Amino acid sequence: MRDQPPDDLLAASPWQALRRLTPARIALGRAGDSLPTQALLSFQLDHARARDAVHLPFHASGLAAQLADAGYPVLRAASAAEGRASYLRRPDLGRRLGEAARADLAAYAADHPGGYDAVFVIAAGLSALAAHQHALPLLRLAYDALRDMGWRLAPVVVADQGRVALADEIGQILGAEQSAILIGERPGLSVADSLGVYLTYAPGPGRSDAERNCISNIHPRGLSYAEACQTLVYLMSQARRLKLTGVALKDERADHDAGAYLAE
Repeated sequence: MRDQPPDDLLAASPWQALRRLTPARIALGRAGDSLPTQALLSFQLDHARARDAVHLPFHASGLAAQLADAGYPVLRAASAAEGRASYLRRPDLGRRLGEAARADLAAYAADHPGGYDAVFVIAAGLSALAAHQHALPLLRLAYDALRDMGWRLAPVVVADQGRVALADEIGQILGAEQSAILIGERPGLSVADSLGVYLTYAPGPGRSDAERNCISNIHPRGLSYAEACQTLVYLMSQARRLKLTGVALKDERADHDAGAYLAE
């Protein structure tokens, strides 16, 4: 069976040359009144991958074990959402800690007073696939860079069923000046494993999205781990100096200087 009709039955698109510049679905051509079979099957496959990424179970225990084996201190937490169905239907539950997790973090903070300069949180968000594949490589680069700069870093918190705002409550309880959550982004039809990082200064319940900085599209075909790390460490250093994040904190590095920040 042919994947698509012969070339002389396809209506070519004048935008065909643009396809080499973007993974977006443009210039697909047509066969009669429909898409070519190959383009339709590709769409259905990517749609299935996006759905699978949303529903894939988050292997929090395995990720925590990997972090511990690599020498990083680790804590576990869970939001108030009891299971994936609750997480998807009740976004508010994913933004706050469950009672047991809140008590455990508070007990840890009481046993380790003094606070931290920053805390990293890892959560599946809407793509456990992204967290599984990209959180640890990025975390290693950023955590090690900040530690080498003398930052006091809290244990990495691996959070079940967490949304972005969950890091606000975690950061407040642990006494962290900043929180950075590495979280799977909503899958699209070109990328199902994109990771995002959300940075908040003075985290605590009630922080708005306008008070955060976001670094998105982190995956091998998008923003590299090294580039994301450089941007994150820069923003965290500026947040420390200016005591703020969000719309008032801009990445003001010149393009040619962006890769040199960590070497200074």
